[in-house]
Amino acid sequence: MTPVQPPDTPWVFPDPELWDAEDDLVAVGADLEAGTLLRAYSHGLFPMPIGPPQDPMGWFSPVRRGVLPLDGLKVSRSLRRSAKDVEIRVDTAFEEVIDACGDRRRPDGWITRDVRAAYCELHELGWVHSVEAWHEGRLVGGLYGVAIGGLFAGESMFHRERDASKVALMGLVSLLSDEHAEDRLLDVQWQTPHLESLGVVERSRSAYLADLPVALHLPLPAAFGPRPPSRA
Repeated sequence: MTPVQPPDTPWVFPDPELWDAEDDLVAVGADLEAGTLLRAYSHGLFPMPIGPPQDPMGWFSPVRRGVLPLDGLKVSRSLRRSAKDVEIRVDTAFEEVIDACGDRRRPDGWITRDVRAAYCELHELGWVHSVEAWHEGRLVGGLYGVAIGGLFAGESMFHRERDASKVALMGLVSLLSDEHAEDRLLDVQWQTPHLESLGVVERSRSAYLADLPVALHLPLPAAFGPRPPSRA
């Protein structure tokens, strides 16, 4: 579907020149309305709870941003074997994906009911997408994120079978690897040892913010754009 533009937000995020150069947390407050979220991502920020549900939301722009270059994904031989029997789908089970990512049994869970509701709304408006790994008719892994032009801001991933989340990431990279691949941004927020093993690198905040406007003005990847009309 063509993304639907929600009402604009009344909130104004602080100018990057005012951000603490050594702190990933750059703002606190605002809300999770669709317009607020889109403005945040368009300015290099993303939300994450910083306390109990009643506390104000935190808005982050990492000093060292985790980014996966589309030509830098590291795929092992065993991962290629795992991918052979997996089907990649887009947006066929979004709520199941976000619920699996937000499973309370997972350590360091941060997807609250309010966060879930906000991203489900953005999904309905066409701004948030799930990339899913299916095996023998079962959803075995996946990820979801925000797509604005050439930016894909990954939020979370999960797996129920070995390597399934990695296979979903392979699928995402394939979907983004078109004629605009060199200027697209696949943002994963922070580099972790696990993500580093897959090819994620760190970019300085200033470098990320400099590249962001170019990415935002690119067309959406075909997989996330309007669907062609079906033939009778």
